Amino acid sequence: MRPLWPFLILAVLLPVSVVYCATLLPLHRAFPLNHRLQLDQLRARDRLRHARLLQGFVGGVVDFSVQGSSDPYLVGLYFTKVKLGSPPREFNVQIDTGSDVLWVTCSSCSNCPQSSGLGIQLNYFDTASSSTAGLVPCSHPICTSEIQTTATQCSQSNQCSYSFQYGDGSGTTGYYVSDTFYFDAVVGESLIANSSASINFGCSTFQSGDLTKTDKAVDGIFGFGQGDLSVISQLSSHGITPRVFSHCLKGEGSGGGILVLGEILEPGIVYSPLVPSQPHYNLNLQSIAVNGQLLPIDPAAFATSSNRGTIVDSGTTLAYLVEEAYDPFVSAVTAMVQPSVTPMISKGSQCYLVSNSVSEVFPPVSLNFAGGASMLLKPEEYLINLGFYILF
Repeated sequence: MRPLWPFLILAVLLPVSVVYCATLLPLHRAFPLNHRLQLDQLRARDRLRHARLLQGFVGGVVDFSVQGSSDPYLVGLYFTKVKLGSPPREFNVQIDTGSDVLWVTCSSCSNCPQSSGLGIQLNYFDTASSSTAGLVPCSHPICTSEIQTTATQCSQSNQCSYSFQYGDGSGTTGYYVSDTFYFDAVVGESLIANSSASINFGCSTFQSGDLTKTDKAVDGIFGFGQGDLSVISQLSSHGITPRVFSHCLKGEGSGGGILVLGEILEPGIVYSPLVPSQPHYNLNLQSIAVNGQLLPIDPAAFATSSNRGTIVDSGTTLAYLVEEAYDPFVSAVTAMVQPSVTPMISKGSQCYLVSNSVSEVFPPVSLNFAGGASMLLKPEEYLINLGFYILF
């Protein structure tokens, strides 16, 4: 697969119900805006992640404010604050739509980071210090059922444990805890503070890979997948929120965006259905148009199978197309911009030497999904600026 400029609008709908209330958590950028990576590093990280990715009630809404940038050289990770335990303690956890489990670092973790280069104070969860904490026994359903991306096991002390890896090669092991999760509930336009629910989450006693690096260190990961252990599913089972969420990352200016658990009643939104019976958030990409002209791509190139399909994942930095779609896409754009620009190949990728503004030379592109939903991309949103060169 070849890279395409990342521009992400994620609207994920699982079984939907009526919405009555909402919950707020602030979301902050995990890395400074001046933290840049090489393109090869971004591709390598995404390849590791993709190796894994290709394997009725009354409820409310949880609203997260988002900060960040779509610049592909800035590591596109975000984190939010969650409060757990009694008395409540605050933890900074990364947001990840490609995994299910919420976990935070245990106070008993021996190899976990002790400081963070992000300018945040690291916290550790101590079950003995929370009056409402309880260990999840081996007889609990989460320990006896298959959970996506999670290998559960039973310890000699009748304690349900886990061990799993993320797509970038990092991993964590620990045990499951049941405790109070705090949030601010919103009814209409009024704010009701101090709402809470009992949820199951992980307490990490060992970490590996990038999770051990202090420059990226946070207190844990907040999984927004569709498995039974995700906070979405657990709050849904309590009747607090429906199993619906929407994610929008802005691609201009200072960036930012929204992350909302719950149904958004906004007339301007066009929905595209999820592909059923998939472990991740798959959509039906049907066609690609350049300057309004559909490209001659066999629809089979977009079909969902065991190792094909269109997955929407907030943890992947770049967007990718299979060769059957990428090659005609590049050919169509190149034909439209010559002789205004000079095409060239650099490190196996199509590049262009551009003297004018790309918005004046390059055509608009649209990715067309099932249900009539189209993602419209300006040149700046599918091209990567490498100084004098623009790289697909």
